[in-house]
Amino acid sequence: MKTYTLNWDTYKQLARTAVAEGAVLLKNEDATLPIQAGTTVSVFGRSQFNYYKSGTGSGGMVNVSHVTSPLEALQSTEGIQLNTSLLETYETWVEANPFDQGVGWAGEPWSQPEMAVTNELVAAAAEASDMALIFIGRTAGEDRDNTADAGSYLLTDIEQALIEKVSKTFAKTAVVLNVGNIIDMDWAHQPSAILYTWQGGMEGGTGLVDVLTGAVTPSGKLTDTIAKSIEDYPSTKNFGHADKGIYQEDIYVGYRYFETFAKDSVLYPFGFGLSYTTFTTDVVSAIEQDGVITVTVDVTNTGMVDGKEVVQLYVEKPQGVLGNPARSLVAFGKTDTLAPDERTTLTLSVPVMDFASYDDNGATGHASSFVLEAGTYELHLGTDVRSAQPVFTYEVASLQVVETLSENMAPVTPFDRIKPVAGENGYLVEYVPTPLRSVDVEARYIAERPVSRDYAGDHGLKLSDVYAGKAELETFLNQLTDEDLACIVRGQGMNSPRVTPGTAAAFGGVSDRLNELGIPAACCADGPSGIRMDIGTKAFALPNGTLLASTFNVQLVEDLFEMTGLEMRKNRVDTLLGPGMNIHRNPLNGRNFEYFSEDPHVTGKMAIAQLNGMHRVGVTGTLKHFSANNQEAHRHDIDSIVSERALREIYLKGFEMAVKEGKATSIMTTYGAVNGVWTAGLYDQNTRILRDEWGFDGIVMTDWWAKVNHHEDESANRQNTAAMVQSQNDLYMVVDRPDTNSFDDNTGAALADGTLTRGELLRSAANICRFVLQSPAMERELGIHDGTVEVIGLDEEAGQAIDFDVMYRHLENGESVSLSDADTSTGNTHVFAVSVDETGTYDVTITAKSDAGELAQMPVTLFANNIPGPTFTFNGTDGEWVTQTKQVFFLNQHNYLQLYFALGGLDVKDITFTLVDSFSMKNG
Repeated sequence: MKTYTLNWDTYKQLARTAVAEGAVLLKNEDATLPIQAGTTVSVFGRSQFNYYKSGTGSGGMVNVSHVTSPLEALQSTEGIQLNTSLLETYETWVEANPFDQGVGWAGEPWSQPEMAVTNELVAAAAEASDMALIFIGRTAGEDRDNTADAGSYLLTDIEQALIEKVSKTFAKTAVVLNVGNIIDMDWAHQPSAILYTWQGGMEGGTGLVDVLTGAVTPSGKLTDTIAKSIEDYPSTKNFGHADKGIYQEDIYVGYRYFETFAKDSVLYPFGFGLSYTTFTTDVVSAIEQDGVITVTVDVTNTGMVDGKEVVQLYVEKPQGVLGNPARSLVAFGKTDTLAPDERTTLTLSVPVMDFASYDDNGATGHASSFVLEAGTYELHLGTDVRSAQPVFTYEVASLQVVETLSENMAPVTPFDRIKPVAGENGYLVEYVPTPLRSVDVEARYIAERPVSRDYAGDHGLKLSDVYAGKAELETFLNQLTDEDLACIVRGQGMNSPRVTPGTAAAFGGVSDRLNELGIPAACCADGPSGIRMDIGTKAFALPNGTLLASTFNVQLVEDLFEMTGLEMRKNRVDTLLGPGMNIHRNPLNGRNFEYFSEDPHVTGKMAIAQLNGMHRVGVTGTLKHFSANNQEAHRHDIDSIVSERALREIYLKGFEMAVKEGKATSIMTTYGAVNGVWTAGLYDQNTRILRDEWGFDGIVMTDWWAKVNHHEDESANRQNTAAMVQSQNDLYMVVDRPDTNSFDDNTGAALADGTLTRGELLRSAANICRFVLQSPAMERELGIHDGTVEVIGLDEEAGQAIDFDVMYRHLENGESVSLSDADTSTGNTHVFAVSVDETGTYDVTITAKSDAGELAQMPVTLFANNIPGPTFTFNGTDGEWVTQTKQVFFLNQHNYLQLYFALGGLDVKDITFTLVDSFSMKNG
């Protein structure tokens, strides 16, 4: 039997290293940082206590045993003294103004109220200290974008005043940004140092303080351009709309726009990041051989402390007839730690074919092709996009066709897009009509449908026979009845009792009949920031995607995700719902913290690193969200109107890299539409590009409760699983009872009337079973590995064994659950699981008593599936039983509930659930 070992200390150290390497130092006048030994520091800002480990929603709901705050890390650092008087002032204020976690899904505030400081307080702090740190915190997340308002993208008046007063009073002031993505930097001229530390997970404070104290020299680089104003981003005017999001900027996203058209609008360029030391980069050679350009560069540490440097290679293409950005990143590399005067050599290689541009209108005479237009291709090398200097020139004498494809995913809505036109001092923005769809996609789909096969009867074959090579997968699948096939394309969740408690979904063997055929249920769990288990099971909270990308260290990310892979095995999770790969099209996207960059090359490389790490131990990740998922507002209804060229060069490119180089086997589509068709049913995307062009042979799943349609003239709904299967999106996520079609999908009806064929269902069943055959779920089914992972170095709370056989109590409407066994002492949590017949809003009534007097207060908070719900605040009752009723929303049939007792002294009798208003996700 296979054995696996997870070293928790190694896991923590890798995450801590990533936090430090991902920190981006934007400014450091007068050597404000690092903090020198013996320094007394005044620390301002509540985020020193209330550190944001991640953003919100499915990508951040990781239960952790402990998150190290910046204050905790600073207090444990020898040689640094904190201004205790100021600290006590903040402690008193924070106690009186507790952290507001909001209520319910997407109900969190994006920032917390900050303590206003007086001139006298700041002056006294300056008198007692050598320097100041100011912590600014922001979060954002799923289902709700940032806004260009104070407390979100902009600083509040109190924060502005804090930075202004402290910067004017202290000789040295460093602002530390605990944020998920870039924010407005209009205030950057005031402090002497600025450090983006992003959201670093449970080791965020320790990694940050390593940088602040100089234990680690910062080496992070920006993966986004920081412009002077949110209005400077060309996507802003088309961001956040309710129905159509028009991508007029086309391929000119982020630095591709600014370096081509608007250099003066940039505060900090893409790839920028300072260090505590200095480096020189000297090109040793630059050659082209067999279609590959190789640049070799010596990097020397010319400063006084250890450090790492990132070298970036950009191409400047000829404008030709297509038009191109002034710069496009094609390769990067990062050194190991270099001591002062130490030198190392980096080699960056890029195939010339990677310079190709996509012709989506036939302007070159080769429509639907990647081409190299004639002209000069200039390679620029540097440590950011703005500093990069010419190092090599490659000449293309005449147009070369690199790859001939076919038109897919082209828009049907007319709009104009950006194209450069030469001006006196560079390029000017010109808007030209975007080419529209010219093919009959329905006729093409019909012509390409797979051959159907009839039900062959049950021949006693099991999936294990396929695993052992005793039967072909096709032969095994011919045993599946129409009902089996309709069932297997449904995922069960959330909180399916067939897999690890509290996870997002089960898929594959989601019925007793499918289990009898030897198909095990595979498990998937959120998400990019660590394993989400809503039963309260503790897991490792990872640094966010933006931070990891800012390291520019693919080996470090790969090593970190090997640890995540082992943790997945420990918790019997077969695929993590990540990496998140959508492009940072606009800084206001609420989920930018989950994603990597405005650049597709960085995005692809980081996704590959995460997949490689997980693949080392036989688990995998699910790439998401496929594709053009670039805003959270109206995400179920937004139609992204985007050119085929922008899709192929920007929004699909990272996915393509992860499929071809990272060997991805699982992908999740989006909630919205691309050019009229919801991606869950987008045949051009899910079959013609993903599978036919890229060679993908894994599974595609919907996002949870996504809408589907088959073509742009058809409205989308959540029951149209026929269109989903037709597109070769294999799994509908999720339903409560897959075997009874509890979601009322149209798979069976479409099969009966011929709209959907058995061949199409068999195709998806094959994709699902092929994935399961390669998963740990199959190993567990066959006894090859029982799921046990030896974990060393894990603390007692984080190391609690998970109960894989949680029992749900089925509740009739109005039924009570006894709480007589609940430990209600201060800080305790009582956990139980219930299943209900109908989802929706329930009245929740708690019966309790206390011997305390009537002025006593004993709050009890109910969490449903790890989401904070109502708080019942009981006063003393002099021993009399009383009831309180609040409301809670159950989105799932199976629910994990937690009662948190903030203060002891309460005796609870029972809790009753009564349905008030039924709700189903299928009604949409």
